[in-house]
Amino acid sequence: MKWSKLIAASAVMAGIFAVLPARKAAAQGKAQLSDERFKNIKVLKGIPLDDFMGTMGVMTSSLAFDCSDCHTGAGTDTVDWAADTPRKVTARRMVTMVGEINKNYFRGRQVVTCYSCHHGRDKPATTNSIENVYGPPPTDQDDAFGQAEGQPPAEQILDHYLKALGGEQKVAAIKSWVAKGESVGFGGLGNEAIVTLSAKFPDQRTLKIDYANAPGRGDTTRAYDGKVGWLRTPMNVLGEFELSGGELDGTRLDALMSFPGQIKQVLKNLRVGLPATISDLPAPESQASKAQNVGIGQDKLVDVVQGDGDNGMLVTMYFDHESGLLLRTARYAKSPIGRVLTQVDTTDYRDVNGVKFPFRITFAWFNGRDAIRLNDIKTNVAIDPAVFGKPAPLKSSGAN
Repeated sequence: MKWSKLIAASAVMAGIFAVLPARKAAAQGKAQLSDERFKNIKVLKGIPLDDFMGTMGVMTSSLAFDCSDCHTGAGTDTVDWAADTPRKVTARRMVTMVGEINKNYFRGRQVVTCYSCHHGRDKPATTNSIENVYGPPPTDQDDAFGQAEGQPPAEQILDHYLKALGGEQKVAAIKSWVAKGESVGFGGLGNEAIVTLSAKFPDQRTLKIDYANAPGRGDTTRAYDGKVGWLRTPMNVLGEFELSGGELDGTRLDALMSFPGQIKQVLKNLRVGLPATISDLPAPESQASKAQNVGIGQDKLVDVVQGDGDNGMLVTMYFDHESGLLLRTARYAKSPIGRVLTQVDTTDYRDVNGVKFPFRITFAWFNGRDAIRLNDIKTNVAIDPAVFGKPAPLKSSGAN
Protein backbone atom coordinates (compact mmCIF):
# COMPACT_ATOMS: atom_id res chain seq x y z
CA MET A 1 0.00 0.00 0.00
CA LYS A 2 1.26 3.49 -0.84
CA TRP A 3 1.08 5.18 2.54
CA SER A 4 2.50 8.46 1.26
CA LYS A 5 -0.42 8.75 -1.12
CA LEU A 6 -3.08 8.17 1.51
CA ILE A 7 -1.96 10.94 3.85
CA ALA A 8 -2.04 13.54 1.12
CA ALA A 9 -5.66 12.70 0.33
CA SER A 10 -6.85 14.64 3.38
CA ALA A 11 -6.26 17.88 1.46
CA VAL A 12 -8.04 16.90 -1.75
CA MET A 13 -10.93 19.01 -2.98
CA ALA A 14 -12.28 19.07 -6.51
CA GLY A 15 -15.65 18.93 -8.27
CA ILE A 16 -16.27 15.37 -9.37
CA PHE A 17 -19.16 13.93 -7.37
CA ALA A 18 -22.68 12.52 -7.65
CA VAL A 19 -25.73 13.56 -5.63
CA LEU A 20 -26.35 12.23 -2.12
CA PRO A 21 -29.44 13.02 -0.06
CA ALA A 22 -28.73 16.06 2.08
CA ARG A 23 -29.03 15.55 5.84
CA LYS A 24 -31.35 17.66 7.98
CA ALA A 25 -28.59 20.07 8.98
CA ALA A 26 -27.90 20.93 5.36
CA ALA A 27 -31.59 21.24 4.50
CA GLN A 28 -32.00 23.74 7.34
CA GLY A 29 -29.10 25.83 6.06
CA LYS A 30 -26.88 25.07 9.04
CA ALA A 31 -24.02 23.56 7.09
CA GLN A 32 -22.42 24.37 3.74
CA LEU A 33 -22.64 22.08 0.74
CA SER A 34 -19.94 21.29 -1.80
CA ASP A 35 -20.88 23.83 -4.46
CA GLU A 36 -21.36 26.54 -1.84
CA ARG A 37 -17.81 26.12 -0.54
CA PHE A 38 -15.81 25.23 -3.65
CA LYS A 39 -15.48 26.36 -7.26
CA ASN A 40 -15.96 24.45 -10.50
CA ILE A 41 -18.31 21.74 -9.22
CA LYS A 42 -19.76 20.23 -12.39
CA VAL A 43 -20.76 16.58 -12.01
CA LEU A 44 -22.78 16.99 -8.89
CA LYS A 45 -23.83 19.62 -6.46
CA GLY A 46 -25.45 19.70 -3.06
CA ILE A 47 -23.14 17.26 -1.25
CA PRO A 48 -22.45 17.78 2.47
CA LEU A 49 -18.82 18.74 2.97
CA ASP A 50 -18.02 15.60 4.95
CA ASP A 51 -19.46 13.40 2.19
CA PHE A 52 -17.44 15.47 -0.27
CA MET A 53 -14.26 14.72 1.69
CA GLY A 54 -15.19 11.07 2.15
CA THR A 55 -15.80 10.62 -1.56
CA MET A 56 -12.31 11.88 -2.31
CA GLY A 57 -11.02 9.32 0.18
CA VAL A 58 -12.86 6.56 -1.66
CA MET A 59 -11.37 7.71 -4.95
CA THR A 60 -7.77 8.11 -3.80
CA SER A 61 -7.74 4.83 -1.89
CA SER A 62 -9.31 2.95 -4.81
CA LEU A 63 -6.68 4.19 -7.29
CA ALA A 64 -3.71 4.67 -4.88
CA PHE A 65 -3.63 8.35 -5.85
CA ASP A 66 -2.94 11.47 -3.86
CA CYS A 67 -3.97 15.09 -4.39
CA SER A 68 -1.19 15.93 -6.82
CA ASP A 69 -2.27 13.19 -9.24
CA CYS A 70 -5.36 15.20 -10.17
CA HIS A 71 -4.84 18.76 -8.87
CA THR A 72 -2.38 21.29 -10.17
CA GLY A 73 0.22 22.23 -7.55
CA ALA A 74 -1.29 20.12 -4.76
CA GLY A 75 1.08 19.99 -1.81
CA THR A 76 2.47 23.46 -2.57
CA ASP A 77 1.46 27.03 -1.78
CA THR A 78 0.38 27.55 -5.40
CA VAL A 79 -2.22 24.80 -5.62
CA ASP A 80 -5.18 25.49 -7.92
CA TRP A 81 -7.95 23.13 -6.81
CA ALA A 82 -10.48 24.51 -9.28
CA ALA A 83 -8.34 24.02 -12.39
CA ASP A 84 -9.47 21.31 -14.78
CA THR A 85 -6.80 18.70 -15.49
CA PRO A 86 -7.13 15.69 -17.82
CA ARG A 87 -7.54 13.32 -14.85
CA LYS A 88 -10.23 15.49 -13.27
CA VAL A 89 -12.15 15.48 -16.55
CA THR A 90 -11.79 11.69 -16.76
CA ALA A 91 -12.86 11.31 -13.14
CA ARG A 92 -16.08 13.20 -13.86
CA ARG A 93 -16.88 10.73 -16.65
CA MET A 94 -16.10 7.78 -14.38
CA VAL A 95 -18.37 9.06 -11.59
CA THR A 96 -21.18 9.51 -14.11
CA MET A 97 -20.55 6.02 -15.53
CA VAL A 98 -20.67 4.36 -12.08
CA GLY A 99 -23.91 6.16 -11.26
CA GLU A 100 -25.51 5.11 -14.53
CA ILE A 101 -24.48 1.47 -14.12
CA ASN A 102 -26.00 1.27 -10.67
CA LYS A 103 -29.14 3.08 -11.79
CA ASN A 104 -29.77 1.08 -14.95
CA TYR A 105 -28.64 -2.40 -13.90
CA PHE A 106 -29.00 -2.54 -10.09
CA ARG A 107 -32.15 -0.49 -9.50
CA GLY A 108 -30.18 2.31 -7.90
CA ARG A 109 -28.37 0.12 -5.37
CA GLN A 110 -24.69 0.94 -4.99
CA VAL A 111 -23.19 -2.29 -6.27
CA VAL A 112 -20.43 -1.01 -8.57
CA THR A 113 -17.89 1.45 -7.12
CA CYS A 114 -14.45 2.79 -8.02
CA TYR A 115 -12.87 -0.05 -6.07
CA SER A 116 -14.87 -2.70 -7.96
CA CYS A 117 -12.56 -2.27 -10.94
CA HIS A 118 -9.45 -0.45 -9.77
CA HIS A 119 -8.44 -2.34 -6.58
CA GLY A 120 -5.64 0.11 -5.81
CA ARG A 121 -4.49 0.48 -9.41
CA ASP A 122 -4.43 3.49 -11.71
CA LYS A 123 -5.70 1.39 -14.63
CA PRO A 124 -7.88 -1.65 -13.87
CA ALA A 125 -6.42 -5.04 -14.69
CA THR A 126 -8.14 -6.67 -17.67
CA THR A 127 -6.91 -10.26 -17.42
CA ASN A 128 -6.76 -12.63 -14.46
CA SER A 129 -3.43 -14.24 -13.56
CA ILE A 130 -2.76 -17.97 -13.39
CA GLU A 131 -1.64 -17.50 -9.76
CA ASN A 132 -5.10 -16.22 -8.91
CA VAL A 133 -6.82 -19.02 -10.80
CA TYR A 134 -5.02 -21.77 -8.89
CA GLY A 135 -4.34 -19.87 -5.67
CA PRO A 136 -6.54 -19.64 -2.55
CA PRO A 137 -9.84 -17.80 -3.02
CA PRO A 138 -10.26 -14.32 -1.51
CA THR A 139 -11.35 -14.46 2.14
CA ASP A 140 -12.57 -10.89 2.56
CA GLN A 141 -16.07 -10.72 4.02
CA ASP A 142 -18.66 -8.61 2.24
CA ASP A 143 -19.38 -5.19 3.75
CA ALA A 144 -22.96 -6.27 4.49
CA PHE A 145 -24.03 -9.75 5.61
CA GLY A 146 -26.94 -11.56 7.21
CA GLN A 147 -27.20 -13.85 10.22
CA ALA A 148 -24.85 -16.77 9.60
CA GLU A 149 -26.17 -20.29 10.04
CA GLY A 150 -25.16 -21.90 13.32
CA GLN A 151 -24.03 -18.66 14.97
CA PRO A 152 -25.45 -17.40 18.30
CA PRO A 153 -27.79 -14.40 18.51
CA ALA A 154 -26.08 -11.03 18.60
CA GLU A 155 -27.49 -10.29 22.04
CA GLN A 156 -25.49 -13.17 23.49
CA ILE A 157 -22.19 -11.74 22.23
CA LEU A 158 -23.10 -8.22 23.37
CA ASP A 159 -24.02 -9.50 26.84
CA HIS A 160 -20.63 -11.24 27.00
CA TYR A 161 -19.00 -7.91 26.10
CA LEU A 162 -20.80 -5.98 28.85
CA LYS A 163 -19.90 -8.67 31.37
CA ALA A 164 -16.25 -8.49 30.30
CA LEU A 165 -16.26 -4.73 30.82
CA GLY A 166 -17.39 -5.16 34.41
CA GLY A 167 -21.08 -5.90 34.23
CA GLU A 168 -24.10 -4.10 32.84
CA GLN A 169 -24.86 -2.33 36.14
CA LYS A 170 -21.37 -0.86 36.55
CA VAL A 171 -21.19 0.15 32.90
CA ALA A 172 -24.55 1.93 33.17
CA ALA A 173 -23.40 3.83 36.25
CA ILE A 174 -20.82 5.78 34.22
CA LYS A 175 -22.33 9.00 32.91
CA SER A 176 -19.20 10.83 31.84
CA TRP A 177 -15.47 10.27 31.42
CA VAL A 178 -12.35 12.15 30.40
CA ALA A 179 -9.21 10.47 29.06
CA LYS A 180 -5.78 12.00 28.48
CA GLY A 181 -2.74 10.73 26.65
CA GLU A 182 -0.62 11.06 23.51
CA SER A 183 -1.13 10.44 19.81
CA VAL A 184 1.09 9.98 16.78
CA GLY A 185 -0.46 10.92 13.48
CA PHE A 186 -0.02 9.27 10.11
CA GLY A 187 3.63 9.06 9.10
CA GLY A 188 4.71 10.18 12.57
CA LEU A 189 3.33 13.69 12.05
CA GLY A 190 2.88 15.78 15.16
CA ASN A 191 5.30 13.69 17.22
CA GLU A 192 3.54 12.79 20.46
CA ALA A 193 0.58 15.14 20.33
CA ILE A 194 -1.55 15.79 23.41
CA VAL A 195 -4.87 13.92 23.41
CA THR A 196 -8.01 14.73 25.38
CA LEU A 197 -11.04 12.50 24.86
CA SER A 198 -14.24 13.60 26.62
CA ALA A 199 -17.64 11.89 26.68
CA LYS A 200 -20.94 12.61 28.43
CA PHE A 201 -23.99 10.33 28.49
CA PRO A 202 -25.89 9.72 26.34
CA ASP A 203 -24.44 11.22 23.15
CA GLN A 204 -21.81 13.90 23.60
CA ARG A 205 -18.17 13.31 22.68
CA THR A 206 -15.09 15.28 21.67
CA LEU A 207 -11.66 14.08 20.62
CA LYS A 208 -9.01 16.79 20.58
CA ILE A 209 -5.44 16.18 19.40
CA ASP A 210 -3.17 19.16 20.06
CA TYR A 211 0.04 19.13 18.01
CA ALA A 212 1.98 21.19 20.54
CA ASN A 213 5.30 19.76 19.37
CA ALA A 214 4.64 20.65 15.73
CA PRO A 215 4.48 24.46 15.40
CA GLY A 216 1.95 25.64 12.86
CA ARG A 217 0.02 22.38 12.73
CA GLY A 218 -2.62 23.41 15.29
CA ASP A 219 -5.00 20.66 16.39
CA THR A 220 -7.54 18.12 15.21
CA THR A 221 -10.94 18.26 16.89
CA ARG A 222 -13.92 15.96 16.32
CA ALA A 223 -16.84 17.27 18.39
CA TYR A 224 -20.48 16.32 18.80
CA ASP A 225 -22.81 18.05 21.28
CA GLY A 226 -25.76 15.69 20.89
CA LYS A 227 -27.18 17.54 17.89
CA VAL A 228 -24.43 19.25 15.91
CA GLY A 229 -21.04 17.88 14.92
CA TRP A 230 -17.84 19.68 13.97
CA LEU A 231 -14.58 18.63 12.41
CA ARG A 232 -11.47 20.76 12.61
CA THR A 233 -8.30 19.54 10.94
CA PRO A 234 -5.17 21.57 10.29
CA MET A 235 -3.20 21.89 7.07
CA ASN A 236 -6.02 21.06 4.68
CA VAL A 237 -8.27 23.04 2.39
CA LEU A 238 -11.34 22.96 4.65
CA GLY A 239 -9.94 23.75 8.08
CA GLU A 240 -12.98 23.62 10.38
CA PHE A 241 -16.55 22.91 9.28
CA GLU A 242 -19.92 21.70 10.50
CA LEU A 243 -20.78 18.10 9.74
CA SER A 244 -23.97 17.26 7.89
CA GLY A 245 -23.43 13.96 6.05
CA GLY A 246 -21.98 10.53 6.72
CA GLU A 247 -19.34 11.86 9.09
CA LEU A 248 -22.09 13.40 11.23
CA ASP A 249 -23.73 9.98 11.49
CA GLY A 250 -20.37 8.44 12.36
CA THR A 251 -19.50 11.04 14.97
CA ARG A 252 -22.89 10.56 16.61
CA LEU A 253 -22.36 6.80 16.60
CA ASP A 254 -18.95 7.20 18.26
CA ALA A 255 -20.57 9.33 20.97
CA LEU A 256 -23.34 6.82 21.65
CA MET A 257 -20.98 3.84 21.68
CA SER A 258 -18.76 5.62 24.20
CA PHE A 259 -21.35 4.22 26.63
CA PRO A 260 -21.52 0.55 25.55
CA GLY A 261 -24.79 -0.26 27.28
CA GLN A 262 -26.56 1.61 24.46
CA ILE A 263 -25.36 -0.55 21.56
CA LYS A 264 -28.52 -2.66 21.42
CA GLN A 265 -30.64 0.49 21.14
CA VAL A 266 -28.35 2.39 18.78
CA LEU A 267 -27.97 -0.33 16.13
CA LYS A 268 -30.88 -2.09 14.45
CA ASN A 269 -31.20 -5.50 12.79
CA LEU A 270 -28.25 -6.96 14.71
CA ARG A 271 -26.83 -10.14 13.17
CA VAL A 272 -23.79 -12.37 13.60
CA GLY A 273 -21.48 -13.30 10.75
CA LEU A 274 -19.03 -16.16 10.53
CA PRO A 275 -16.11 -16.12 13.00
CA ALA A 276 -12.98 -14.47 11.66
CA THR A 277 -9.40 -13.71 12.57
CA ILE A 278 -7.97 -10.21 12.70
CA SER A 279 -4.56 -8.79 13.49
CA ASP A 280 -2.92 -5.42 13.95
CA LEU A 281 -3.58 -2.80 11.32
CA PRO A 282 -0.29 -2.29 9.45
CA ALA A 283 1.42 1.01 10.21
CA PRO A 284 4.09 2.92 8.32
CA GLU A 285 7.44 2.52 10.04
CA SER A 286 7.62 6.22 10.89
CA GLN A 287 4.39 6.00 12.86
CA ALA A 288 4.90 2.56 14.38
CA SER A 289 8.37 3.45 15.70
CA LYS A 290 7.01 6.50 17.52
CA ALA A 291 3.60 5.23 18.59
CA GLN A 292 4.86 2.20 20.55
CA ASN A 293 1.30 0.97 20.30
CA VAL A 294 0.06 -2.19 22.02
CA GLY A 295 -2.17 -3.75 19.44
CA ILE A 296 -4.45 -6.67 18.79
CA GLY A 297 -1.61 -9.05 18.01
CA GLN A 298 -1.67 -11.61 15.24
CA ASP A 299 -4.55 -13.84 14.13
CA LYS A 300 -6.94 -13.12 16.98
CA LEU A 301 -10.17 -15.16 16.74
CA VAL A 302 -13.17 -12.84 16.86
CA ASP A 303 -16.95 -12.98 16.88
CA VAL A 304 -18.38 -10.63 14.24
CA VAL A 305 -21.58 -8.65 14.87
CA GLN A 306 -23.13 -6.18 12.45
CA GLY A 307 -25.94 -3.67 12.83
CA ASP A 308 -27.59 -0.87 10.86
CA GLY A 309 -27.04 2.74 11.88
CA ASP A 310 -28.56 5.99 10.67
CA ASN A 311 -28.94 6.85 6.97
CA GLY A 312 -27.79 3.50 5.65
CA MET A 313 -24.62 3.27 7.75
CA LEU A 314 -23.28 -0.22 8.39
CA VAL A 315 -21.45 -0.95 11.64
CA THR A 316 -19.39 -4.12 12.09
CA MET A 317 -17.94 -5.02 15.49
CA TYR A 318 -15.22 -7.60 16.18
CA PHE A 319 -15.21 -9.11 19.68
CA ASP A 320 -12.38 -11.20 21.10
CA HIS A 321 -13.82 -14.71 21.17
CA GLU A 322 -12.01 -15.52 24.41
CA SER A 323 -12.31 -12.34 26.50
CA GLY A 324 -15.44 -10.88 24.90
CA LEU A 325 -13.86 -7.42 24.63
CA LEU A 326 -14.41 -5.22 21.57
CA LEU A 327 -11.23 -5.11 19.47
CA ARG A 328 -12.41 -3.37 16.30
CA THR A 329 -15.32 -1.30 15.04
CA ALA A 330 -15.70 -0.64 11.31
CA ARG A 331 -18.36 1.82 10.19
CA TYR A 332 -19.33 2.32 6.57
CA ALA A 333 -21.02 5.54 5.44
CA LYS A 334 -22.47 6.16 2.00
CA SER A 335 -20.83 8.24 -0.70
CA PRO A 336 -21.61 8.69 -4.41
CA ILE A 337 -18.91 6.24 -5.49
CA GLY A 338 -18.62 3.72 -2.66
CA ARG A 339 -18.75 3.26 1.08
CA VAL A 340 -16.49 5.42 3.26
CA LEU A 341 -14.79 3.19 5.82
CA THR A 342 -13.67 4.35 9.26
CA GLN A 343 -11.99 1.75 11.47
CA VAL A 344 -11.33 2.04 15.20
CA ASP A 345 -9.18 -0.55 16.97
CA THR A 346 -9.46 -0.64 20.78
CA THR A 347 -6.98 -2.64 22.86
CA ASP A 348 -4.98 -2.67 26.12
CA TYR A 349 -8.07 -2.73 28.35
CA ARG A 350 -7.51 -1.69 31.98
CA ASP A 351 -9.75 -1.43 35.00
CA VAL A 352 -10.98 2.07 35.88
CA ASN A 353 -13.22 2.12 38.97
CA GLY A 354 -14.53 -1.36 38.21
CA VAL A 355 -15.04 -0.91 34.47
CA LYS A 356 -12.54 -1.77 31.73
CA PHE A 357 -11.53 0.93 29.25
CA PRO A 358 -9.24 0.61 26.22
CA PHE A 359 -5.99 2.54 26.69
CA ARG A 360 -4.86 2.05 23.08
CA ILE A 361 -6.97 3.38 20.21
CA THR A 362 -6.11 3.40 16.52
CA PHE A 363 -8.46 5.66 14.59
CA ALA A 364 -8.02 5.11 10.84
CA TRP A 365 -9.87 6.35 7.77
CA PHE A 366 -9.10 6.72 4.09
CA ASN A 367 -7.35 10.05 4.63
CA GLY A 368 -5.16 9.31 7.65
CA ARG A 369 -4.80 7.55 11.00
CA ASP A 370 -4.08 8.40 14.63
CA ALA A 371 -2.40 6.03 17.06
CA ILE A 372 -3.58 7.06 20.53
CA ARG A 373 -1.99 5.95 23.78
CA LEU A 374 -3.98 6.95 26.89
CA ASN A 375 -2.42 7.18 30.33
CA ASP A 376 -5.26 8.45 32.51
CA ILE A 377 -9.06 8.06 32.52
CA LYS A 378 -11.40 9.62 35.07
CA THR A 379 -15.09 8.69 35.27
CA ASN A 380 -18.20 10.60 36.36
CA VAL A 381 -16.49 13.98 36.21
CA ALA A 382 -17.99 17.38 35.41
CA ILE A 383 -17.33 18.51 31.83
CA ASP A 384 -17.81 22.05 30.55
CA PRO A 385 -20.56 21.93 27.85
CA ALA A 386 -18.37 24.13 25.65
CA VAL A 387 -16.01 21.17 25.20
CA PHE A 388 -18.59 19.55 22.90
CA GLY A 389 -19.37 22.69 20.90
CA LYS A 390 -17.90 24.39 17.86
CA PRO A 391 -14.09 24.45 18.00
CA ALA A 392 -12.25 27.73 17.62
CA PRO A 393 -11.56 28.43 13.93
CA LEU A 394 -8.14 27.93 12.44
CA LYS A 395 -6.14 31.04 11.63
CA SER A 396 -6.46 30.27 7.91
CA SER A 397 -8.37 27.59 6.03
CA GLY A 398 -6.99 28.04 2.53
CA ALA A 399 -10.39 27.29 0.94
CA ASN A 400 -10.40 27.80 -2.78
